[in-house]
Amino acid sequence: MSFNPKIVDIQPSDTNEKTNLYQYVVTLADQSKYRLFLRKNPEWKLDSANRLLNIPCPMCRKDYYCKCMDKHLEKLESEFLSKIGG
Repeated sequence: MSFNPKIVDIQPSDTNEKTNLYQYVVTLADQSKYRLFLRKNPEWKLDSANRLLNIPCPMCRKDYYCKCMDKHLEKLESEFLSKIGG
């Protein structure tokens, strides 16, 4: 079964206008939360995603930091862009 992230909530977290770096906290349909690090120059580009430890990882089921989301950054980026209309 492939992982298809579905974002249900997006909250701005931090912004650095000088470097065009933006942080958002997103909640996925399985209630897992991730902090997204994006750049906008002029297009949005997802640099990385860190899982916030509110529930175990939906892919490996581990309850500590893992790198599972690194394999799915493209899917997460396209889902984010479709939600913000970018």
